[in-house]
Amino acid sequence: CGETPSSGATTGAITAGAILGILNVPVLFVGAALVAISMHWSLGLLLVIAANALAFLYELSLGRQLQQFIVANALVPLKYASPGHLDHVGMYGFVAPFFSSMFLHGGWMHIISNMWMLWIFGDNVEDRLGHGRFLVFYLLSGLAAGLAQLWASWASPIPMIGASGAIAGVMGAYMVLFPHARVLTLVPIFVMIRVIELPAWVFLGIWLWTQLQAGAMALRSSGLSGGVAWWAHIGGFVGGIAALGLLAGRSRGRLRYD
Repeated sequence: CGETPSSGATTGAITAGAILGILNVPVLFVGAALVAISMHWSLGLLLVIAANALAFLYELSLGRQLQQFIVANALVPLKYASPGHLDHVGMYGFVAPFFSSMFLHGGWMHIISNMWMLWIFGDNVEDRLGHGRFLVFYLLSGLAAGLAQLWASWASPIPMIGASGAIAGVMGAYMVLFPHARVLTLVPIFVMIRVIELPAWVFLGIWLWTQLQAGAMALRSSGLSGGVAWWAHIGGFVGGIAALGLLAGRSRGRLRYD
C-alpha cells in the first residue's frame, strides 16, 4: 500500500516483498514460487486482477480530477479522526473506503509490482480455499490492512491506496500453507548476483521483519510525507493468517498444509 501526498503528486509504493533491499536487506525477489501448479482455474485471482486493472485505467482517464477521486475513495485517517464523520457520510461512506482503497494505485510500477506478487502467491492460496472463500479472504486481509494503517497513522491527512495490504495477507496465508515451497531470489554478493532458492518461510519471514523495522520507524516520524504504508502490510499479513484460520475452520478439512 502507498500513502499519496495530498499535494497532487502520487507516490508509487514498492510492493510488499518485491524488493527486500529497501531496508538494506540485499535480496531481490525475481518471480517464482516453486510449488505444485494449481490444478484449477484461479477465477477469484483473475477477478481481483481485472478489478485492479479496470480501476487503474479509470484513474488514468480522470486527468485533473484524479486527485479529487483519490481523496474521495482512498482511506484517509484524518476523516476518521474527525468528530461526526460517521454522521456526515453515513455507514456506506464510512466503510466503503476500506475496500475501494485496495483497488486504487499510484502509478504503473505500483500496480504492476502488486499484481505480479499477487499472481505469484495467490493462485496456490486460492486453490486451497476455493474461488468464493479466496475472494472473502482477500477482502478480509485488505480490511485488516486498512485498520492497522488507520491505527498507525491516526489523524494523518495522507490518503492510503494500494492492494499490497491485501496481498500481504495472501503472502501470510502462503507462508502457513506452503512453508517449505522454494522462492527464487536474487542475492547480490559484492559485484556478483546469484539466484538462490529460499524456503517460503525464510523469504516471507525476512520480508515481515523489514516491514516491522520500517513500521517502527514510521511510528516515530510525523507521517505527513507519504510513502509506503508499512503497517498496512503488517496488518494485512497478520490478518491474512487469521482469515485463513477462520475460513479453514469452515472448510470441513478441505485445506492441506505442506
